[in-house]
Amino acid sequence: MTYLYGIKNCDTIKKAKTWLSQQQIEFEFHDYRQDGLDREWLEEAERYLGWEVMLNKKGTTFRQLSEEQKNNMDKSSALSLMLEYPAMIKRPIIIHQKQYYCGFKAQQYQEIFSL
Repeated sequence: MTYLYGIKNCDTIKKAKTWLSQQQIEFEFHDYRQDGLDREWLEEAERYLGWEVMLNKKGTTFRQLSEEQKNNMDKSSALSLMLEYPAMIKRPIIIHQKQYYCGFKAQQYQEIFSL
């Protein structure tokens, strides 16, 4: 089973869901806002991806942080902020065959699912 994590109204999530459906790839979607987010899952994803990859620096939530928060960001503070503000997690995160991937590009997904 493939697992897709994100926020349902995110355009990138919509693109990923559409791509997976068009390829007839079954997946289970987990919405951080509706279904919740726990530190254990976040730490596991971070072990595979790294907090720098997971941190959505383009989003409004990150841009609203103080310069001090941005400049002094480390793993601990990043994970705490992601837990408090799930929109700060780059989307989507997918888990396929026990491998973690972050983001969506059709070419990347083509490679992931041709394995």
